[in-house]
Amino acid sequence: MTKIPRVSAKDLIKFLNKRGFIFISQKGSHIKLRKLSPIKQTIIIPNHKIIRPGTLNNILKKVGITNQELIELLRN
Repeated sequence: MTKIPRVSAKDLIKFLNKRGFIFISQKGSHIKLRKLSPIKQTIIIPNHKIIRPGTLNNILKKVGITNQELIELLRN
């Protein structure tokens, strides 16, 4: 298993936009994104400079992305 990268909220949101998620709203330091596929999927991203590894891992699980996929897509 690869080590989870340190990612900012800005970079994670850019990455998720490429995966079909769109900005819905922001309340305080939390940003709501939604994917309008057959199953409506909503995730909340904390707007921090660096997202904690546990939080990032949880977001990736909900979205269905592995750590390796995230690393490869962030390099591009």
